[in-house]
Amino acid sequence: MEFFDFGTLFFIVAAVVIFMQLRNVLGRRTGSEKPPFDPYTAARTREKEPATAAQDNVVSLPRRKGAPDNEAGYAVIDKVAAPGTDLNKGLRAIRDADASFEPKGFVEGAKMAYEMIVMAYADGDRKTLKNLLSRDVYEGFVAAISERETRSEKVQSSFVGIDKADIVGAEMKGSEAHVTLRIVSELISATRDSAGVVIDGDPETVAEVKDVWTFARDTRSRDPNWKLVATEAED
Repeated sequence: MEFFDFGTLFFIVAAVVIFMQLRNVLGRRTGSEKPPFDPYTAARTREKEPATAAQDNVVSLPRRKGAPDNEAGYAVIDKVAAPGTDLNKGLRAIRDADASFEPKGFVEGAKMAYEMIVMAYADGDRKTLKNLLSRDVYEGFVAAISERETRSEKVQSSFVGIDKADIVGAEMKGSEAHVTLRIVSELISATRDSAGVVIDGDPETVAEVKDVWTFARDTRSRDPNWKLVATEAED
């Protein structure tokens, strides 16, 4: 689970355009996963403090046609990760397998996917999540949503913005490209019971959330989409 101003998502036409762009950011994956991370629970357990940054602007991640020159691509990668490091080698390997891969554009797309996923989880939007998550991660998110619904609880949330998003890992696993990002975001969340009473969180306080998310896609597939395959909360 390419990305844009979330205010427009509530307009039908804009929502359709955004969703189609989002699909170009995310793919498929096999293998074991870590338990999905609940951003709202984590936010409530951290120290709450005033917001210090405005929401980042986000842009879609287009699927570029044609195969860009690899040397030029390597030069771009060298600006993201120091030559000779494992991260640089991993990004180069992905570039070799997928000539359209470009780190900066990927990060912008992933930031938009992050916001979409966080908000879809809060809203219990299974349809959106299914298109953006791997099977294992999707099942974990849905289990958490179902448990919340069983208790007749609702999450009230507002996504403030992303302060930082950096690629911290990259590798090829067979034909699958895996890219891991460390994302620092700010959000407001509160859980209400069936009577509307706040039982957790604070509907007026901004909390900082630090996540490590991994996206993957099969580079042999004609499907250009990436999907979220692993989530982890950073202490």
